Amino acid sequence: MLTIAIMVVHIMVSISLIVLILLHSGKGGGLSDMFGGSVGQVAAGSTVVEKNLDRITITVAIIFTFTTLALALRVS
Repeated sequence: MLTIAIMVVHIMVSISLIVLILLHSGKGGGLSDMFGGSVGQVAAGSTVVEKNLDRITITVAIIFTFTTLALALRVS
């Protein structure tokens, strides 16, 4: 039962991580330009929204790491 719960969390975190990474703006812009991210880039190099997006992405990546390790230890 615990393995199933970890797998569900892992899948949700994986999808969230994909979406968050795609929202980041790259050198030529990213999907964040679709949601008005390019307006902040013109005014300032690093906006509050970008910093918060970075923090959320790092947090989700850490959760992803822990769920991956938990699944590896649980299955083996």
